[in-house]
Amino acid sequence: MPKSVASNGKFPPNTLPGTGANDYLSLNSKALRERFLIEHLFVPGELTLHAAEPDRVIVGSVVPTVNAISLDCPAELGADGFCARRELGVFNLGGVGMVTIDGKTFTMPRFACLYVGRGARSVLFSSAAAQEPAQFYLASYPAQHAYPTRLIGPDQGSVADLGTVEASNRRQLRKMIHPGEVESCQLVMGWTRLQSGSVWNTMPPHRHARRSEVYCYFDMAADTRVIHLLGCPQETRHIVVADRQVVISPSWSIHGGAGTGPYSFCWAMGGENQDFADMDHVTMQELR
Repeated sequence: MPKSVASNGKFPPNTLPGTGANDYLSLNSKALRERFLIEHLFVPGELTLHAAEPDRVIVGSVVPTVNAISLDCPAELGADGFCARRELGVFNLGGVGMVTIDGKTFTMPRFACLYVGRGARSVLFSSAAAQEPAQFYLASYPAQHAYPTRLIGPDQGSVADLGTVEASNRRQLRKMIHPGEVESCQLVMGWTRLQSGSVWNTMPPHRHARRSEVYCYFDMAADTRVIHLLGCPQETRHIVVADRQVVISPSWSIHGGAGTGPYSFCWAMGGENQDFADMDHVTMQELR
């Protein structure tokens, strides 16, 4: 088992305040970023956690270098372990890493995903090589039942090819934690890669009235940006997003965007409905 060191987890100060469907209308760009964007993740040698009100989601990252890092439980959760009442999705954006759950180690190459079920007591993260560390992205929601921990390899999961060349939105979507393959209480997780020459994702947009969603954008050049759209259809706003930043999308908000260059994103959803196709579609004519 990897040796555990202090996590340096940052939690209570990194809590995004809740914002309602009417509250966002008066916010400027700075305030929108404070409410909906997580800018700083993936710090070498650290665990970082951020909480947000939609469906009590917790988003985080772990970048183990020389030593393993434990997933400590913040006091604010009022539990004797992070997964005591939660399930967890882990997606690796970096080098080969290992996640050890209660003594059992799962090896995760880049783009592998791990579902950790409720009740896991010890969660340790480590990297195969300190000079090329794993970069674990975390998404967690409350859970009411204990489902088995499952590893989903980079080439596993359900794949869908979406969009058209004409609409500049050709993309491949891979479902990794989803009903029918990996059982969970409410967490659904996967990732989407835009095809060469395409820039738009989720356009025309939609909303999920019965669940929230978080978008972690990655594989972007230093000067590439995604213009992420949010808000109600008749009062849209935007946030400019850089590589490895995360947008929180409440159930009342649309989500979609376009990039100035190639990009991918990991999506995670939680709420009362796990049906991927349960979307409230918005037509282009409705957008303002």
